Amino acid sequence: MHNEAGRPLYRAAQVGELDQRTIAAGIEGFALMQRAAAAAYRRLRERWPAARRLSVFCGAGNNAGDGYVIAALAALDGLDVQLYSLRYPAALQGDAGRAAMMARQAGVGMSTWTAEDSLDGELIVDALLGTGLAGEVRSPFDAAIEAINASASPVLAVDIPSGLSADTGAVLGSAVRASLTVTFIADKLGLHTGAGPACCGEVRLEALGVEPLDHADIEPAAWRLGADTALPPRDRDSHKGAFGHVLVIGGAPGFGGAALLASQAAARLGAGKVSLATAPEHVTASLTRCPEVMVHGARNANDLGSLLSAATVLVVGPGLGLGAWGQSMLQAALGAGKPLVVDADALNLLASHWPDVGRDDWLLTPHPGEAARLLGSNGAAIEADRPKAARSLVDRYGGVMVLKGAGSLVADAQDLAVCPFGNPGMASGGMGDVLSGILGALIAQGLSLPEAARLGVVLHARAADQAVAEAGERGLLAGDLASYARRLINGRKDDVRDTSG
Repeated sequence: MHNEAGRPLYRAAQVGELDQRTIAAGIEGFALMQRAAAAAYRRLRERWPAARRLSVFCGAGNNAGDGYVIAALAALDGLDVQLYSLRYPAALQGDAGRAAMMARQAGVGMSTWTAEDSLDGELIVDALLGTGLAGEVRSPFDAAIEAINASASPVLAVDIPSGLSADTGAVLGSAVRASLTVTFIADKLGLHTGAGPACCGEVRLEALGVEPLDHADIEPAAWRLGADTALPPRDRDSHKGAFGHVLVIGGAPGFGGAALLASQAAARLGAGKVSLATAPEHVTASLTRCPEVMVHGARNANDLGSLLSAATVLVVGPGLGLGAWGQSMLQAALGAGKPLVVDADALNLLASHWPDVGRDDWLLTPHPGEAARLLGSNGAAIEADRPKAARSLVDRYGGVMVLKGAGSLVADAQDLAVCPFGNPGMASGGMGDVLSGILGALIAQGLSLPEAARLGVVLHARAADQAVAEAGERGLLAGDLASYARRLINGRKDDVRDTSG
């Protein structure tokens, strides 16, 4: 299988169950808390070795307990600790109460936080709200989160940035934006999709001796995709017929660029042959941009003719338009009996004209707005629970789904995976068209649709990461990605080192 998942991801309730099983197996709860806090403090010192003053925010429950122990460790280490409580320490019960007592015995001064307080720390520790948060953040926690985010100091989030949903990656009213998140026991799905990457910063897992996969009855909610992108070397006697034929259908009159990007990406990623069916006025531009692509001017669907039967896989949607030309092209593609990659305008046409069509041999690549139209919902609802939306798309339409965005999700009938790569430089036109071309090329070369989706999103995102490492985020163009993705799929050893953690 290509691009094996690198790490299991879990929901908050599952991690809570693992925590309880660990305690039941003989590790005292307070000892586990101390182990977690020590691991977080070690990461803190590694990341910010020169920091001498900490501002620590503690709420209630075990997340606050972790914060109190971190404060104690810092004080014993000679650091100046400013600790703000949002729940009276004396009122804390169980392990959290013991942790507050530990901090007091270490000489940590504690005060109840108010909005007038200034944050003196060179570094802030967020131990306000843990993974059990269900509803929106309430007062005074929302004001404390606002004060943390308004500070110029970097933030260490303990287990999860306060206010972030561990299950969905949605912000529950307001959320801390951390520089480093040290999460415990098992990794959480919400840290890696939606608002998760922006709120978490760097994510480091401290398993504390727990092996989640040893608990076979607790199935991961999703898998975090790994960085592997190379396909095996080709046989010396290979020929172009062995690597498939991609037909890109798109580029309605006046919208030629998207289809050109998709077809060139398909060629760069190793398809044996690439054809492009586009409006006649775009033929010259295609020949100029990439003469290796066999371009055909199509005035209507009748002009597709033998192109459909000759293709291994169809990529339909880039620049397709919503008018009669695009509708007829999509209808012909749906009737061709070939695997499909469906993107962009084709997704909107599906939602409006073919909402009841479902099939197993297609791969759909919606962004949240397109996903909302496909599900008869709205973008806010999609972003509120991206994993649920991805599964709902599969349930309704079949096949494989790539729900794009920060922490792109790949869903099929069996599995959910999240891509931890990519960057804000990808927020520019044409990126999705390049992804569609990459996916078409992978399917043409024999990968199954789920394999192509997982590998394709990683290739696409890591190519963007390499481009940004060389020249920065601003000004990254979709057309820049294909050359980097080509190096990755060929396993070149001089690529940028993976630092995703």
